[in-house]
Amino acid sequence: MILLRSCLCVVRPAGRTGELSGVDILIEGKRIARIGRNLAPPPGARVIDASRHVVTAGLVNTHHHFYQTLTRNLKEVQNAKLFDWLVYLYEVWKGVDEEAVYWSSKLAMAELLLTGCTCTTDHHYLYPSGFGEDLPGLQFKAAQELGMRFAPTRGSMSRSKKDGGLPPDSVVQDEEAILLASERAIAHYHDPAADSMRRVALAPCSPFSVSESLMRETARLARRHGVRLHTHLAETEDESDYCAASYGCRPLALMERCEFIGSDVWYAHGIFFNDDELDLLARSGTGVAHCPSSNMRLGSGICRTREMLDRGVPVGLGVDGSASNDSSDMLGELRQAMLLQRVRYGAGGLTAAEAYRIATEGGARLLGFDEVGRIEEGMLADLALFDVQRLPYAGGLSDPAAALLFCGYDHGADWVIVNGRVVVEHRRLTGADEEEIRVNADRISNKLLSKAGVA
Repeated sequence: MILLRSCLCVVRPAGRTGELSGVDILIEGKRIARIGRNLAPPPGARVIDASRHVVTAGLVNTHHHFYQTLTRNLKEVQNAKLFDWLVYLYEVWKGVDEEAVYWSSKLAMAELLLTGCTCTTDHHYLYPSGFGEDLPGLQFKAAQELGMRFAPTRGSMSRSKKDGGLPPDSVVQDEEAILLASERAIAHYHDPAADSMRRVALAPCSPFSVSESLMRETARLARRHGVRLHTHLAETEDESDYCAASYGCRPLALMERCEFIGSDVWYAHGIFFNDDELDLLARSGTGVAHCPSSNMRLGSGICRTREMLDRGVPVGLGVDGSASNDSSDMLGELRQAMLLQRVRYGAGGLTAAEAYRIATEGGARLLGFDEVGRIEEGMLADLALFDVQRLPYAGGLSDPAAALLFCGYDHGADWVIVNGRVVVEHRRLTGADEEEIRVNADRISNKLLSKAGVA
């Protein structure tokens, strides 16, 4: 049991009871048992003084590519747009091996946890030939060691350069093998329970890296097993041009044709949807993972998040791959989302409260978790505590929750709790050696770059 004592500010879902101040939160087992004032700590309970802290539901990351943490900030593609960026990096990524998957997963999840994220997905679509170990198993091992709630996708690519795609032949798979491996991953790892710590979704990479038939068969396979679906969509104008030339339609129309749309589907990016397409997303309950830092980094454009929210489109937040964001800073991504919408829609484009909601409830909805994303009695105890009584927030505490987004230069959480268990304590991971992660990530990154002739 854990008792969070005298919370300075508890961020609550908009439209319910608003923010709370001075309350205690009692955690029993995996769940929030009580929220109230002056709660008596049960015998044996751990008491954490939260009087300096903004307490938020654990942040939920809805789009990432963990392996890209090993290829951040490459000078050659710092100023490249998406397709050129991909073509260059595929020649590096084709060297990804077992230890690269394990340590990059650990690095990405460590960064996420340390910035308040308690639940994440990963879109791993790269399966180099000769890979000898169960790739999802390596990622689930890393998540279990760190104590993170993990809902990755079994990604796929089947169209290489010889088929008119972008990736080299050595990192794509045969479509029959993809479907068989996808079914195995679901059978072995997917846990549909409400308090599950591990789930699996299926995620063909994009319209320009798989066939129409694979997209459709993947959707049918996912629905037979009751798992969710994910892909990149409408990220760039180049993608729209590609779909028009290759399929005779826009990207979302292709998804309709492939049965890849609905309340069990979420797309990454969604920048170039037109008005009619936004209405279709709302009617069908199809979600969008907004990735503001990546969209700015690659110059892709600004997602119409404000209009999506107004229409009722489900929206979550994603940091995206660390080669197009260059960090896995989840709290920082909320600030980026809030500010970028204001570039497009003005000073009221997105409020701090809306940014929190996208990153908690919104993300939980996209990943299919009904019992995370809100601080309420009976909900799963996924929480992040940020100390705002520090220099970066001085003068900004008339609204402590908003201070985390408007002020500050250090997005580290003091405490992070996942499923009722402390996984970050005093700004340090409890389930891993941070220096060991750094050393191994740098070592493997250097090996990858050297093998590709970059370093």
